[in-house]
Amino acid sequence: MTVVRTSLRNFLAHKGRMALSAIAVLLSVAFVSGTLVFSDTMNTTFDKLFATTSADVTVGPKGQKDGGEAPSTGRPESLPARTLDEVKKAKGVKTVEGAVTSMSVTVVNSDNKNMGSSTGAPTIAANWTGNELRAMEISEGHRPRGPTQVMVDADTAEKHHLKLGDELRTIAVTGDFRAKIVGIAAFKVTNPGAAVVYFDTKTAQRKLLGGKDVYTSVSVTAAPGVSDGQLKKNVAAELGAGYKVQTAKEAADSSREGIGSFLDVMKYAMLGFAGVAFLVGIFLIINTFSMLVAQRTREIGLMRAIGAGRRQVNRSVLIEALLLGFVGSIAGVGAGVGLAVGLMKLMGFLGMHLSTADLTVKWTTPVVGVSLGVVVTVLAAYLPARRAGKVSPMAALRDVGTPADRKTGWVRAVLGTVLTAAGGAGLWAAAQADKAAEGSLLLGLGVVLTLIGFVVIGPVLAGFVVRVISAVVLRMFGPVGRMAERNALRNPRRTGATGAALMIGLALVAGLSVVGSSMVASATDQLDKSVGADFIVQSDTGQPIQPQAAKALRTATGVDHVTEYKQLETRITTPDGESGDAGVVAADPTYAQDLRRETVSGELPAAYGRNAMSVGDTYAKKHDIKVGDRLKVAFQGGETARLKVAAITSDDSSVDKGVNYTSIATAARYLPEDRMPLNTIMFAKAEAGKEKAAYTALKDSMKEYPQYTVRDQTDYKKQLKEQVGQLLNIVYGLLALAIIVAVLGVVNTLALSVVERTREIGLMRAIGLSRRQLRRMIRLESVVIALFGALLGLGLGMGWGASAQKLLALQGLEVLDIPWPTIVTVFIASAFVGLIAALIPAFRAGRMNVLTAIATE
Repeated sequence: MTVVRTSLRNFLAHKGRMALSAIAVLLSVAFVSGTLVFSDTMNTTFDKLFATTSADVTVGPKGQKDGGEAPSTGRPESLPARTLDEVKKAKGVKTVEGAVTSMSVTVVNSDNKNMGSSTGAPTIAANWTGNELRAMEISEGHRPRGPTQVMVDADTAEKHHLKLGDELRTIAVTGDFRAKIVGIAAFKVTNPGAAVVYFDTKTAQRKLLGGKDVYTSVSVTAAPGVSDGQLKKNVAAELGAGYKVQTAKEAADSSREGIGSFLDVMKYAMLGFAGVAFLVGIFLIINTFSMLVAQRTREIGLMRAIGAGRRQVNRSVLIEALLLGFVGSIAGVGAGVGLAVGLMKLMGFLGMHLSTADLTVKWTTPVVGVSLGVVVTVLAAYLPARRAGKVSPMAALRDVGTPADRKTGWVRAVLGTVLTAAGGAGLWAAAQADKAAEGSLLLGLGVVLTLIGFVVIGPVLAGFVVRVISAVVLRMFGPVGRMAERNALRNPRRTGATGAALMIGLALVAGLSVVGSSMVASATDQLDKSVGADFIVQSDTGQPIQPQAAKALRTATGVDHVTEYKQLETRITTPDGESGDAGVVAADPTYAQDLRRETVSGELPAAYGRNAMSVGDTYAKKHDIKVGDRLKVAFQGGETARLKVAAITSDDSSVDKGVNYTSIATAARYLPEDRMPLNTIMFAKAEAGKEKAAYTALKDSMKEYPQYTVRDQTDYKKQLKEQVGQLLNIVYGLLALAIIVAVLGVVNTLALSVVERTREIGLMRAIGLSRRQLRRMIRLESVVIALFGALLGLGLGMGWGASAQKLLALQGLEVLDIPWPTIVTVFIASAFVGLIAALIPAFRAGRMNVLTAIATE
């Protein structure tokens, strides 16, 4: 109990000095807890939605994709109307309704503005049935009753300021049609962002399914006392094979499957950044306790002199860390819930609606948050605690801070050098790897070893690097600059640990910047080398190009040719007898001009001939395929053909790497018209000298179809740069947490350093150092420490990025591009970070009373 009371008294006595460490723990735990609460809330939202909208039993076509994913043909799989009569015969059926649903649609308003979600959520067109009342209720107007009437969901109406009487145009594979809004339906549960429009059943069948008396699914309600499982068995027995029969739970699970994988990726990515913040926080905690132990050397020596054992001293420091971790973690869990609510509000601004009524805080969240925060804090304090336990009773007779505290051992230098060299060898080996899998392991090993090596060797490097930086930055400030340099050098271990905290975040920033910049440069280089088309047409949300839009493109003036590009699902049997699923692209013969693909053997234009195809050289080598061989190609939804290999193309490209080609005419021989996929992208070539006119004409042809964008090569390169930039900005935003924690570390180090040097500061003030000079000295010391961390981090990150680029060159990322403007900007910004971090410590130092400071022991 004496140890506990002593620890509690010390903790409360130094609570101000521990505040920033507690904030670091709070921020890290908040990020973890916020991520868990946010992802759990997302899961709850989708679970409620899918559970509410699923009928007791749903019957669908056998080949229907899970989650209702839109087919590449733009025509949903369907069931004949007689299926309803057959289902009605099953025992335990109360009601049966036919549903028509399509996600291969675009809805625009009278101003031709897309009414769909901007977050990637689908636009859904369906018929209004009794089953919809499970999740929807009509809040205004009435249900649609004819071909010119439509009902829209309330969230979409509010977002786009739609009202009763407004006209909407729906673009589907069967054509465009217009209808006026006669009703608005509100979700009873949270709608995460999908735009939904409803028609009457006959209109939906005619406009979405081509006028056939068919349905995309059948909703079955169980009679009282009949379970969903039993009803499923009865319906399946009545229908026989050839149908997909699911209970409400099974339907909800399959719908959740696709979104669940995305949510998991997002959750683990955010937790990864939280881990980086924790890693940075470890240095802050180590520094805090190291400095507190150093400042209490005499106190600890006295405790040892009156009988306290090493274990007791060690335990006392660890109990203080336990208290720090517990207080910071409890506050962090609460802050995490607030962070989750903030993320939900942010998603609302972006178009994904998440209700705070669905806020989900599982019992595991606070347990994980508190446990993680406490464990990390105690582990970080272990080394300072051991150091405290080694304090001799004779330390009570010495001044605070012994020479031994300020020296770095040769063991650290040797170990750091070995680790860094081993990591460097791993990075070099990764850059030389022939296989991506092996190279990835070597890259990961190299990153970890170099990071640990730089952390270990940081105090050794501090002496040299700080002197170099000081020679460039501080010498112009005269004696004040020299004093700032000496202050940074007086404890290399502390300077190294503080700089390492900043180094980690900036290393990741630099590494990702190099990879991102290289991606853009490589893609631009490949476009210049490989793409011969002048214009590229596609949807930014991945929607296939509707037939009427493709037809409009072909009417543009000044265009030499337009190339269609369709992705087919096939199963290929090779001459060696192996059979497997393989993608085949069906394109017009002009695609051989639009993409300059190197041919290993044969002639690529011949691959677009009758019953011909091409294969990539990797696939050809694997299966010993030669020009002239015939491959058995089974087209999904169609017939099986024997296609002659007319060309083997090189896979030494990032554009269409590994793709097998055939002509659209060949594909049309073996696929029914309604099974032919829509174009995923289209290309166009202008007539000689008419590039500007063709560009304008193509854009004009797409005015009625706002979901598609026409780009020339300059536009396409700009889009690639923007996409990579947006992704990097998100990553930088997440890494900002780690950098904030690192800045807190600089603040804490300076604040505790000022306390440690109280007497020294008083003496300097007594011999004539002004308050302004004192504050400047502390600010310059902070700048040097920040630049030291930035220099190590940026250098390390560029090494990581360069190695990653060499490895990614196996996938076509062949151009290494160092984003020097970004690197220089970050380095300069680090100096300003140091200045900001020193504001409060410098202000406090300047306010010290000279006589009181001199009298401090």
